[in-house]
Amino acid sequence: MSLTHNADSLTANGSPVERGLVVEQNLYYDLHLPPREASNAPLALVLHGYGGSKRQMMREARQFVPDDFAIAAVQGIHQHIREPREGGAPLRFGFGWLTNFQPQESTRLHHQTLLRIIDVLASENIADRKRVFLIGFSQSVALNYRFAFTHTEVLRGVVGICGGLPGDLETSDAYQNTAADMLHLCGETDEIYTPARTADYETRLRRFAPRAEVRHYAQAAHVITDAMRADLRAWLSERAAS
Repeated sequence: MSLTHNADSLTANGSPVERGLVVEQNLYYDLHLPPREASNAPLALVLHGYGGSKRQMMREARQFVPDDFAIAAVQGIHQHIREPREGGAPLRFGFGWLTNFQPQESTRLHHQTLLRIIDVLASENIADRKRVFLIGFSQSVALNYRFAFTHTEVLRGVVGICGGLPGDLETSDAYQNTAADMLHLCGETDEIYTPARTADYETRLRRFAPRAEVRHYAQAAHVITDAMRADLRAWLSERAAS
């Protein structure tokens, strides 16, 4: 690809004009299959939080996703270098899903990525289209709700862990009602999504998802706890079987 100078790249007052290009981007996910050879398994799409990675989220998901599920751990769109903790490992990479620069482009890419993964795994008879569960931690949670309320017929269930709701939940014309079950897990000592911040989440989610449920966990900070894992496994098993 080559770029050439164009006199029209300056405005009348000499300021530069912002221009855009469409380029190809590779996105990655790790896939875990059930221990027995099985086709059309329930699918858990799991998304990490800010600074995480697909490998980290796959390790976490293996602790709460039922054994008969296929798991696809999707890596975030935006790569960055993570500073090491004092005395910790050297610089390493992390990934995020969204920035405040052209956020609609990140949202669109997030949606396209999920739809594409579902299509690929269903066409390979790995995943059952009718039993797709979207699970996010922290930063990815609000994006996942945007997906669920936009693509209302795609998901069987949605789980949000220690995350927020879309900032435009009450104002966007893009969101519609969904029949997907929803479970939102909150830590009562979460320093980011505090109890005061999440107090009305169930009411707000039920405007679009009548079967939405919010659960609060005592002594749980901005992490996935054993109690959350146990509840998640039971919730996913019940809905995959129904």
